[in-house]
Amino acid sequence: MKKKVIEATDHKLLQELFPSELMDYFIITNFETLCSVEIKQEYWLIDFEEKNEVPNGYPSHEYESKGFMESAIMQDFPLRGKGVFLRIKKRRWRHKQTKETIKRDFSFIADGSKFTQELSDFLKDASGYKARYHQQYSQLL
Repeated sequence: MKKKVIEATDHKLLQELFPSELMDYFIITNFETLCSVEIKQEYWLIDFEEKNEVPNGYPSHEYESKGFMESAIMQDFPLRGKGVFLRIKKRRWRHKQTKETIKRDFSFIADGSKFTQELSDFLKDASGYKARYHQQYSQLL
């Protein structure tokens, strides 16, 4: 497994490969080239973390980041003949006084967007979302 530090030029290129809606709310924190021993094929794993920006409509001085929800791994469109897997970490915030927890509402993502259906469902917290690849590939990560 090769871990790669993301250089500024790499980050800019990766930003061009993904929908702007994703890049508006997430940062790329890691990029790895991995290899499946079972099928003897390389694939890419790209880590995304939601930016630490309180969702619109909530006063940022009243909320603090409380880390991330459980991450999910999903397959994206292949690039250059290699599989592409995204590990997405959505953030949560807590009100400093009431302890109410909030998260960003991604329901604005339109059907027909440039997201795979799985990524769209995950971001929208769709009730029928099932991580197809999380269990299958989690032992490789």
